[in-house]
Amino acid sequence: MSYSKEQKKIIVQNRNAFHEYFIEDKVECGIELFGTEVKSIRQGKVNLKEAYAVIEKGECFICGMHISPYEHGNIFNRDPLRKRRLLLHKREILKLYAEVKQQGVTLVPLEIYFVKGRAKLLMGVGRGKKLYDKRDQEAERASKREIERNVKNY
Repeated sequence: MSYSKEQKKIIVQNRNAFHEYFIEDKVECGIELFGTEVKSIRQGKVNLKEAYAVIEKGECFICGMHISPYEHGNIFNRDPLRKRRLLLHKREILKLYAEVKQQGVTLVPLEIYFVKGRAKLLMGVGRGKKLYDKRDQEAERASKREIERNVKNY
């Protein structure tokens, strides 16, 4: 689904994912959260850097996503690194499970945003880059920058 800028409020992006993986496909899913976690996400206190998704027993979970405890949450705060269930249709989960098992790809979270008051996670199906792929991409970026600089100065 695509949303206009007014409806989609991006909270955090995982830019490192594009450096580490070739993103082949993107899937939007909901996240099962508690109230204090939602409040922390609204404040932007979430980290996706080392997060990844797994599929266990027909359900999809996100692991390694750190949501800092809410300051005013006292006893209602949960473990910041707990596994959180992702809300997907069964058909989508089966499709992702087949891709992960057969093609050896990884489910990487790309960004968290709010749509109509609901927290959503954009998850990418990524294939890991080798070191030489990263070097090629960096060289390509540097040459583009150099060309743009020369055109601007000319």
